[in-house]
Amino acid sequence: MPIDATQPYDDTNIFARILRGEIPAKKIYEDEHAFAFHDIAPQAPVHVLVIPKGTYVSWDDFSARASDAEIGGFVRAVGHVAREHVGAGYRLLTNAGSHAGQEVPHLHVHIFAGAPLGPMLSR
Repeated sequence: MPIDATQPYDDTNIFARILRGEIPAKKIYEDEHAFAFHDIAPQAPVHVLVIPKGTYVSWDDFSARASDAEIGGFVRAVGHVAREHVGAGYRLLTNAGSHAGQEVPHLHVHIFAGAPLGPMLSR
């Protein structure tokens, strides 16, 4: 169910629980700012999620409240995962709010790859 990205952070969300080790995830990368893992319901042959370790609901929340080190570290982590674990030809996607279809109230970047991905938006 889509969420309202303007609401306060909910620390019971599934990604917060993954970060706390309460729910297992197939980890592919972790550093002080980010955690990356395979999506449990992939929408492409390769579907990876990268999440910041901080409590941010959406990209606008992250860009407004995160430190410069967190922002730089997270962006570098997304690039590292795409380069080292996904390979050539990928799509990055971040949903923010209900109109975009955001389902988990924790900022996350989807990395899709492994096949031709088609147009950006289906019509």
